[in-house]
Amino acid sequence: MPRTESPSIEPEAQASFRNFIVSILAAAIGIAAGFIAFALYMLIGFFTNLFFFHRLSFEFTSPVSHTLGGWVILLPAVGGMIVGLMAKYGSPKIRGHGIPEAMEAVVMNRSRIQPRVALLKPLSVAIAIGTGGPFGAEGPIIQTGGAVGSLIGQILRTTATERKVLLACGAAAGMAATFSTPIAAVILAIELLLFEFKSRSFIPLVIASTLATAVHFQLIGPGPMFEVGKMSFGIPSGLPFYLLLGLLCGAAAVLFTKALYWTEDQFERLPIDPMWWPALGGLGLGIIGFFVPRVLGVGYETITDILNDRLPIALLLLVLFCKSLALLVSLGSGTSGGLLAPLFMSSAAMGASFAVGVNYLIPSAHLSPSAFALVAMGAVFGAAARATFAFIIFAFEITRNYDAILPLMLVGVIAAAVASRFLRNSIMTEKLARRGLRIHQDYEVDIFNQVTVGEVMEKEVMTLPAEMTVTELADRIAEGDPQVHPHQALPIVDEVGRLVGIITRGDVLRAIGRGEMGKTVLDAGTRDLIVTTAEEPLHDAVAKMLRFDVGRLPVVHPEDPQKLVGYLSRAAALSARRKRLDEEHLREPGWLAFSAWREK
Repeated sequence: MPRTESPSIEPEAQASFRNFIVSILAAAIGIAAGFIAFALYMLIGFFTNLFFFHRLSFEFTSPVSHTLGGWVILLPAVGGMIVGLMAKYGSPKIRGHGIPEAMEAVVMNRSRIQPRVALLKPLSVAIAIGTGGPFGAEGPIIQTGGAVGSLIGQILRTTATERKVLLACGAAAGMAATFSTPIAAVILAIELLLFEFKSRSFIPLVIASTLATAVHFQLIGPGPMFEVGKMSFGIPSGLPFYLLLGLLCGAAAVLFTKALYWTEDQFERLPIDPMWWPALGGLGLGIIGFFVPRVLGVGYETITDILNDRLPIALLLLVLFCKSLALLVSLGSGTSGGLLAPLFMSSAAMGASFAVGVNYLIPSAHLSPSAFALVAMGAVFGAAARATFAFIIFAFEITRNYDAILPLMLVGVIAAAVASRFLRNSIMTEKLARRGLRIHQDYEVDIFNQVTVGEVMEKEVMTLPAEMTVTELADRIAEGDPQVHPHQALPIVDEVGRLVGIITRGDVLRAIGRGEMGKTVLDAGTRDLIVTTAEEPLHDAVAKMLRFDVGRLPVVHPEDPQKLVGYLSRAAALSARRKRLDEEHLREPGWLAFSAWREK
């Protein structure tokens, strides 16, 4: 009897059980990531107090009010030197802002992250920020949470896909616990790490992010990340200005991405050991921070001030320019730190400055600087990271202002369109692309899941009688018989037309090589068949071809596996892909027949 599926494939009950186990592990990872995020939060406070105020305290504080004077120029360099030593003698994976490194683990290392990264990454970023680094904690905690999920997946017996889901759960939980943004964390993990949207990953992601946020509520508090007052978004009168802001945000995303990697290129040209690069970047940061203390540290208080319209235009422009420059110099040097918070600050300053400028030129516009600051925050990073949807939700969640959704959506997609036009890779994938890794960030339903075998199979099947000899078949192939010659394999049927086997050209050659020319094709071929049915999704049929290393499948009746109804070859399977290509690229005649509308 032909078999219809592999005995190595787990039954549906076992597949459901694995999903249940992954969800249980996701819950544990979410709770763990919540405590790890809080620990990092406290660790940043500890090093900030130690280095800037010479006191032992875990209270999260800003270095802006320090009294170090000129010594502040050297402090970030010291932090950079420590991070450089940790990268050289600990793990180079601690360099960067975390998310690209997590993406690389998914794509290249089957979602395996080294255990030392889980320890060294949060420690390095705490030292970098604690010595004045203009970074956020989100990227590193995403990488650290992902490392925890990956380690659990390595300790237990899991598939690479299950380990990927656990890594993404840890990353999403880390972000949710840091910013109290569970929805955005789930979406970000889907857009940047999982590259899929399936229940098997969505359910564990939601569990991990929910529990991590609950830990945040308990340890830090349930309020939004930034306390903002009432904002007027000026819809619909402000729509023309939001359109202009979208173009500006897209240009800013392009400019910052190119500038960041240009800065990294300049550091790589230096004739010194890479261990010293973060120290040089820290020295540049210290010089900037001496004149503009607001660029030092995470800068949550400055973002809050901008969102509440407390800063004059001169200070907004100063923050915009100096924070961007400080971030480029320090992060471009290869130190450890998150990109989200500093880019939020500079883009918020840009949005507020835009509104103030328009109000000056057009007094009747009455634009709200705080509203434009909030919208720019989400749009710039979303466009730069190719994660627009995630950061529309993110900007909403960190302020809990639902009125922001409409302008966030409009400005976000315009900025994304501009960035995708001028950036081949995102700010997250450019580094990976330079290493030869191609990250596909567009999502669509696999055409193989939408097409059944019956839609593409060959319905007129050439079959061989079971009593035919190998000599007869070889002669027909050699003579170029048009019924036999085009086929690499042919089904074998008995005297009543029931499917009993299949023979390939390889089987024929082996029989000839062994001198078994008188054998029947049934004895020389294969009786243990891998078959499919017309109702089966093409995806499952192609999966059988790959698992069993066969290039074609007999198509049988679902209730009678010996009743042959068709034949599926590789070429027939690929015809479904050709159909999708035609739908995307073949323009069809429209109602308008004017020559100006015709494609040349």
